[in-house]
Amino acid sequence: MSGETPGLRALKKRITRDTISQHATRLFLERGFDNVTIAEVAAAAQVAKMTVTNYFPRKEDLALDLRDAFVDGPATTVRDRAPGESALAALRRSYLAAVATHDPVIGFSGPEFARMVTGSSALVARLREFHDDRERALAHALAEETDAAPDDFLPRVVAAQLGGVLRLLLEETLRLTLDGHADDDIARRVTACTRTAFAALEPALGDYAVRPAR
Repeated sequence: MSGETPGLRALKKRITRDTISQHATRLFLERGFDNVTIAEVAAAAQVAKMTVTNYFPRKEDLALDLRDAFVDGPATTVRDRAPGESALAALRRSYLAAVATHDPVIGFSGPEFARMVTGSSALVARLREFHDDRERALAHALAEETDAAPDDFLPRVVAAQLGGVLRLLLEETLRLTLDGHADDDIARRVTACTRTAFAALEPALGDYAVRPAR
């Protein structure tokens, strides 16, 4: 037995994962995602190729390593909404806060990273899968929070509407980034877009999935 505590093992795993991710991102930005191999990432991080694939089963996830936060974030926001707050209001509040802090999960990643993602068909396809996974996770959370029947179609409809807005806002953030706008200007513009988008959904969803007051 190594004598390592579970906490120490978890820390070492996180450090290894972060190291692999950092070296992969550097290589992808320098040479382009499609021009870098898993073996080259492993060599740069000084780990075995199998170690890389254990942490990142798909090469695309080396570049898009915020997958869990991206996919699970809206569902978590809905589950954690305040008493009296609707799902729509909670997601609007959360997104505006992310814009204010220039959160990389919603696209504040710099022009080099934006070019890398949009310039690779593999990464664009993987990001599309993330959007789909996020919508399904959100639909599941909405169904749970509204005690919907298993065959109730409404949570999926609502998730599709909210997911569509989130997709558009990410695309707008990437577009502005590629056009050379500074983060503060992007935040100002995307804040306005966020308010417009959520206001458009307010008549239909303003009273949906309101958490009961305690």
